[in-house]
Amino acid sequence: MKTPYFNTTVLFYPNKNPKLRLFALWYFTILMIVWNILGQTYLGFEQSWATPFVGVGSAIALQLLLEWVDAAVKNRELRFAGGWGSLMNFLPAAMIPGFACAMLLYANERLWPVVFAVALSIGSKVLIRAPVGEGRTQHIFNPSNFGVALTLVLFPQVGFAPPYHFTENITGVWDWILPGIVLLSGIVIHGLFTGRLPLVAAWVTGFVLQGQFRAFLSGTPHLVPFTPMTSAAFIVFTLYMVPDPATTPLKPLRQALFGFSVAMVYGALQMMHKVFGLFFALLIVCAIRGLSLHIYALWKRWTRNENAGAGIAGAVPAPAVGNAALERSEGA
Repeated sequence: MKTPYFNTTVLFYPNKNPKLRLFALWYFTILMIVWNILGQTYLGFEQSWATPFVGVGSAIALQLLLEWVDAAVKNRELRFAGGWGSLMNFLPAAMIPGFACAMLLYANERLWPVVFAVALSIGSKVLIRAPVGEGRTQHIFNPSNFGVALTLVLFPQVGFAPPYHFTENITGVWDWILPGIVLLSGIVIHGLFTGRLPLVAAWVTGFVLQGQFRAFLSGTPHLVPFTPMTSAAFIVFTLYMVPDPATTPLKPLRQALFGFSVAMVYGALQMMHKVFGLFFALLIVCAIRGLSLHIYALWKRWTRNENAGAGIAGAVPAPAVGNAALERSEGA
């Protein structure tokens, strides 16, 4: 008898509502599909047509394989079993990092670096997890960010896709309309379905503050640090990578701390003249959060064991006192 599967990610959505998760996943998936089609046909994406197909295809294949292996090891039900509906709702979690890695990396004519990034993205969800209570675990890294960041480190010949290619072939008012549509729709999704607006607000506030601080220290014009915020790539990172519901806290105060921390780490990386600071800042903060979850779980386990030991120890003296009293009375 196989055990039913419970998706821990649902716990990180408002009211633990699985419908909110599915709506958000399908929204991000449809947005990625439309954006890649427009990007390849009109907007000016630099990658070949083969890149998104390879990225998404390898992501789906690997997710199906890892799901089958994980379900077999844990003797649980397959998430994609049970009909077409289950299969279709299983695919968005793979398609999003597949599209993202293909869209954000530029490997020239090479396709294997994209496959490598996708493998890291999907694999990290199964292999790198942290306890979140009640015997459940959850992956700690945003899959797309994890794959992109490590690929940029391990493959020096691979670069980040040029930010201009998101809006290269549009002019005039469309330079404002297209990013505006993505921005407003993302805000609505996070406001109504993921509950991550406090995180987004803290990230943007922190980005502004660290930028002004760096400008003050270096003596550069105070408008210069705002330049990255004008790109479509920054909007993508702000709305679709930093506030990933599966890898960020649910409570507003913790969300704000998470988003603000990403901005502060980014500022520190910029002051050290490190490239690709956005991806590495999110990677570092996610790693710290995952480590803290492990430490908290160990502390809870140690406290529980200490309390249990104290309870057992406290029960021992009573019989001892009774026996001593009995011995004294018999001696008397």
